[in-house]
Amino acid sequence: MKAVFDGMVIRVEKDGRPLYEQSGYGRPEADGLRLSPQEALYLLLRQKIEVDGYTFDTLFAEFADQRNFMRSFLVYRDLRERGYVVQTGPHDFRVFRRGEKPGTGESLYLVRVLSERDPIHFGKLIEEVVASRNMRKQYVLAVVDDEEELTYYEIKLQKLADACNEVTPISCHDAMLTGKSAMVRVPAHSDLEQAGYGKRLDPERLMLSPVELLYLMGREHIVLMKGNCVISPGDFLTLASETDRELTGKHAVYTELRDHKFTPRTGYKFGHHFRVYSGTNVHSDLLVHAVEKEATLPMSLISRSVRMAHSVKKKMLFGAVHSSGIQFVEFARIKL
Repeated sequence: MKAVFDGMVIRVEKDGRPLYEQSGYGRPEADGLRLSPQEALYLLLRQKIEVDGYTFDTLFAEFADQRNFMRSFLVYRDLRERGYVVQTGPHDFRVFRRGEKPGTGESLYLVRVLSERDPIHFGKLIEEVVASRNMRKQYVLAVVDDEEELTYYEIKLQKLADACNEVTPISCHDAMLTGKSAMVRVPAHSDLEQAGYGKRLDPERLMLSPVELLYLMGREHIVLMKGNCVISPGDFLTLASETDRELTGKHAVYTELRDHKFTPRTGYKFGHHFRVYSGTNVHSDLLVHAVEKEATLPMSLISRSVRMAHSVKKKMLFGAVHSSGIQFVEFARIKL
């Protein structure tokens, strides 16, 4: 089947319509079929078309200077070889359910193509996921690494439902400021420990971390003292933030988790802010990291986070902090 490239557009004449009707290639026009560069190169590679004056190599060279073209073609080829019909837009690609194609089915995935070194801007990502959800599509990141291997990630915006933990009633306790933490004198198995707060220093003393302190002070379960002076939550936040610039964001995410009856504990050993328990499971269910909504993180860092979470059978969520609230963003590796 013959195709023509005029330096801008690749077209197959009217005899190319079966490519669209049978396999979903191209966009029909009055005088034939217009192919995207990825479609034309894939069809040329599979010897389904011939392009006047070009081999696969020379046509590829025509498009290789376009930004991100190499990784875009690799993703297109991979999706096609997995049996999907793929068309460009509205992100990078829209991918139809297996066995379906334009005109006779609906697309299932909206795919954004990235390299392993590309940054993830959480504000923009959330906007794209919301747009995909409004179109009833699944939002997928296709990440191409430096060895041209592909990894797919499904991105979901999670709305927290209340966990099935029972909320333990907590009485008011006095606490003594000790550096950036606090000491509470309570016996073993106190109400604070039963509710998942603190770390036992000895049989008589419980140590509370800064995020725990801020939450409990805000709920009037702790009165923080320094000598004979009461320290307000605002003053303690200012003091503790001197050595932890992420504390404000961590406090916001911690509060959201606690208010939905989850039990957050430090996630330091997993490289994240919190490991989070729901129900009576002795193992945590989630890893959660607090970020500003306008923050940017490298995809390579997120990839390591997801791999770590999966290796210990947990979900990986980022809590994007904004003045309007917390948006939890889940990254999960998937096999298409």
